Amino acid sequence: MAPLPHLPSEPDDDTGAYVGLPEEAAAVRARALGWTDVRALPPGAIITMEYRIGRLNFEVRDGVVERCWKG
Repeated sequence: MAPLPHLPSEPDDDTGAYVGLPEEAAAVRARALGWTDVRALPPGAIITMEYRIGRLNFEVRDGVVERCWKG
């Protein structure tokens, strides 16, 4: 059996800490902590559901993060 590939790790980060932050401040914090892909989405946006290591998603309403999740 072939060995499993070495997958990159994600930052050890609390996604709940982003809720309530302004969108730009949340993005700056996420990138500073090592997230390689930061995505801001409006509520109800249609998105793909594949999990991408290193991606952090924000649901943003009126410029404020309402929800945050990895992948």
